[in-house]
Order: sequence, then C-alpha cells, then structure tokens
Amino acid sequence: MTRQGRPVFLDLRKIRLPLNAVVSILHRITGVFLILSIPVLLWLLDRSLASPEGFAQVVAIIYHPIGLVALALGLWWLLHHLFAGIRYLLMEFGIGEDRAGSLRTARDALYAGILGTVLVWLGLVL
Repeated sequence: MTRQGRPVFLDLRKIRLPLNAVVSILHRITGVFLILSIPVLLWLLDRSLASPEGFAQVVAIIYHPIGLVALALGLWWLLHHLFAGIRYLLMEFGIGEDRAGSLRTARDALYAGILGTVLVWLGLVL
C-alpha cells in the first residue's frame, strides 16, 4: 500500500524475478509434473506388459511426435528437479549460500538440467 492507503497495482508480467527464484519455482513445478505423470507412466507400463499388441501400441504412442515431445519434457522435468534438489541439499550444508554462490549454483542447476536432457536425448535418439 502507498502512503495514501491505496493498494498498489503490480503487473506480474513486468516483474523480473532473480534467477534463484526462477530455479526455485521451476523446482516446485517440475515436482508437481513428476507426481502427475506417475499415473500415465503406470498406464503405459501396464499396457506394454499386457500383450504384444499393447507393447506395440505403447511404442507407437512414444514414437509419435507428441509422445517424443512429452518424453523430452518429462526427461527435463526429472533432470531439472534432480539438479535443483542437489543444489538445495548443498545449501543445507552451507555451500553456496552467499549471493554469488547462490546465483552460480542456480545457473549451474538450470544449465545442467538442459545439458543433461540434450545429452540423454542424443543418446536415446542416436
């Protein structure tokens, strides 16, 4: 509130969050997406183990362009959540708590998730 007691309008599209906040928010979002993907993954596993036709159906779903995008996103969700979680564990031990270290580990966690996704994806596709 301002001095006149009037509420302040904050345009959320114009707020520039620091990298630490972006990595923290992405860590939470990827965790939610990982939890929400469990039923889909269990259904795919059930279909693939039910019969040879079910296995062929799952392979067709995965190799469909939408399935490949979902697979790549799921891989990034997993790797980003892993590296950001390691970052938070290190911070619990007092490593990277200062401003420079916090920004460096946030950047490293973000880049490691992207780089890991690309490397694993290239290994899967090639």
